[in-house]
Formats: sequence, structure tokens, C-alpha cells
Amino acid sequence: MALTYLLVDGENIDATLGNSILGRRPTPEERPRWDRLLSFARETWGQGAQGLFFLNASNGLPMSFVQALRALGFTPVPLSGEDDQKVVDIAIQRTLDALADRDDDVMLVSHDGDFLESVEQLLGGERRVGVIAFEEFRNSGFTALRHQGLEFFDLEHDTLAFNTTLPRLRIIPIDEFDPLQFL
Repeated sequence: MALTYLLVDGENIDATLGNSILGRRPTPEERPRWDRLLSFARETWGQGAQGLFFLNASNGLPMSFVQALRALGFTPVPLSGEDDQKVVDIAIQRTLDALADRDDDVMLVSHDGDFLESVEQLLGGERRVGVIAFEEFRNSGFTALRHQGLEFFDLEHDTLAFNTTLPRLRIIPIDEFDPLQFL
């Protein structure tokens, strides 16, 4: 049975949302509804989805968040390491590399260019590969992979993962332009 692996770089999404979009720490109401991402993955490619949520647990495990992720259908992946190690990035890269030996489809939720090489090795065959991110903050290196079949999804507008409209300056495709949003 075909399956989509949804790999979530939670630190990267939270940092981009807080530092680059809001300019402050996001409130719980401003964070993505993670269950909607799983639903989006299932509906977009019409198959089952397995969500892996990578967490840096070097300073402890946020049990209430882990329990919530489990209740939503995610598998939390708590990691620890030395202060100078990017444990979440290392684990996601290893997971992407391991998926190269499988036929499963992959959606990566991150803006991080550290994954370019690992994502590129997944392209070129029958497998579908996508990156879910705020498009204006997605690493530009991913754009060069579009011609190899990499698909892009906007974290806010395509997945509908937020309950509030984020204060983003976004390039609007003309077919989506609604002048009433500006009047």
C-alpha cells in the first residue's frame, strides 16, 4: 500500500513563524494545527500518511506536546545530542536517506537548505516528493529541484493549517487575487 511520510521540522517552522513572520514567540492559537497537515498529506496524494514530528529533547521532553502529537496521529521523534549538534536536522537527513531505499512518497515540512541533497536523491523516479513551507522563506535551493519533480505547498494557504490569517507579504497568483482583501 502506498504511503506518504510527512516529516516535520518543528523547530524550523516555529522559528520561522516567530522570528520572520510574527516578530515574537507565537501563541498557541497562532501555531499550525498539525492534524490538518496530516489530512492535507492524505488528501493531496490520495493515500495514507505517517507523520513523524522531530523534536530536540536535549533539555527535556515536553510531555503534554508529545501526548497531543500522538493523539493527532503523529509519531514524535524526541532526540538529544551535544550542544553543537543540530539533532533534528541530522535525524531528518538520516530519515530522508533511509527513504531513498523505499518507494514511499515524502512531504518535508521545513524551510531548511540542509536537506537539499537528501531531497534531491529522492527525485527522478515514480516517488512524489514535496516541501511544505512558507514559500517566501523556503530555501531558494529547492526551486532548482522543481524541474526534477519537487512539488511545493504553502504551509498557510495550501494546507489551511492555521486558524488565523498570518501577517505575511505574499506574491499573489493573479487567479487568486481578490481586490476586496485590499479595500
